[in-house]
Amino acid sequence: MTSIDPLTFPPGFVWGAATASYQIEGAAQEDGRTPSIWDTFSHTPGKTLGGDTGDAACEHYHRYREDVGLMKDLGVNAYRFSVAWPRVQPGGSGPANAKGLDFYRRLVDELLANDITPWVTLYHWDLPQALEDAGGWPARDTAARFADYAMLVHGALGDRVRHWTTFNEPWCSAFLGYASGVHAPGRQHAPDALAAMHHLLLGHGQAIESMRAADPEAQLGITLNLYAISPADETKAGDLDAARRIDGLANRIFLDPVLLGSYPADVVADLQGVSDFGFVRDGDLKQIAQPLDLLGINYYSRHVVAGEDPDVPAEPYWRAPTSWPGSETVRFLKRPGVPVTDMGWEVDAPGLTETLTRVARDYPAIPLYITENGAAYVDTVGEDGSVEDAERVAYFDAHFRACHDAITAGAPLHGYFAWSLLDNFEWAWGYTKRFGMIRVDYDTQERTIKASGHRYREVIKHNGLGE
Repeated sequence: MTSIDPLTFPPGFVWGAATASYQIEGAAQEDGRTPSIWDTFSHTPGKTLGGDTGDAACEHYHRYREDVGLMKDLGVNAYRFSVAWPRVQPGGSGPANAKGLDFYRRLVDELLANDITPWVTLYHWDLPQALEDAGGWPARDTAARFADYAMLVHGALGDRVRHWTTFNEPWCSAFLGYASGVHAPGRQHAPDALAAMHHLLLGHGQAIESMRAADPEAQLGITLNLYAISPADETKAGDLDAARRIDGLANRIFLDPVLLGSYPADVVADLQGVSDFGFVRDGDLKQIAQPLDLLGINYYSRHVVAGEDPDVPAEPYWRAPTSWPGSETVRFLKRPGVPVTDMGWEVDAPGLTETLTRVARDYPAIPLYITENGAAYVDTVGEDGSVEDAERVAYFDAHFRACHDAITAGAPLHGYFAWSLLDNFEWAWGYTKRFGMIRVDYDTQERTIKASGHRYREVIKHNGLGE
């Protein structure tokens, strides 16, 4: 057990902010960048709300110095950003695009000049369209292409960047992109989704192996989106099995291969009607389970699930591919009285403590970082231009306390990255959902620090919540 002051975090705790390339950069056709799957998807009628695209987003590509200045104003000591693969390697293979790499060199230099540690995510969903045309993540070759791309970026930035994560939320890339189809590339084929899952993890392992050989001192990891999963009634076998099934599909199917070197047997058995996992070749799982220096965890909510029960009110779970065996018997419940964000996600801070302590308990010891946590709310701009986002302030405070509780319980949590630094393009929701600590007026690109940003500044300053 770690003994720390009730409201103070351990010395050296990382307080950061996070973004993603397609959500903020804009400049979609500048300096040699070619289309990603998200360019294609967002330009396809009906795929995003209002037909919104990331063509301009927050114009971070041209305003990065201003944005780094805002980070310094907030006091963040680390910034997690992703590299746009089609900006760096437009065709998904071959030599690097010098102008694309130069942008990230400038960004890293600006961060370091302002005493902000850069944390690079190599892939946050923007696969070059050329690789999707060649088969996308269901094709094994895409894993090798990713490892090559990772080394291009590492070769350009590795002398100044010490912290790297390969993928952000491969669950979303595989299952939302290739099963439910609500994310790019919008395909709906469950067997392809499972192949995509495996090849994402294989690309992770190959990239980690190559970067480790090039720089043994680099801090290397991956970011997974994890959920607290609860049965609606712990006395009902059907509810317990629903929780097992969804925990398997949401959490263990990624945690186990990355940290234990195997897929969970019960989940593989559940999915035999979809795939025989023939895409797994000898040596794959050993390569996937490369030793890591950190695990990033993105946490937003809890899932409460029940077995099939016509008397239990439930909401449809759009993330679960309905063609997967047994998924039709799982009901995702909305609990009466539990507050929700503008995304409709329940606010459940204790679930963050539960998730962190569960990983610490069930898996080999590894430093943990919250690489995303935050909430979308409908912000109101005051007459003086200020944004008093009290709900987001309360959300952050509750989750800071949840992090503190996890550390007190012994979880090796070393940092927290708020999602997000800026309001941005929220994928299929377009610009209708705002997660930022900094408001962006998309007509003028004016930035305004919200009350949540000012609160975060105080938390960072005091390395805790204060009285």
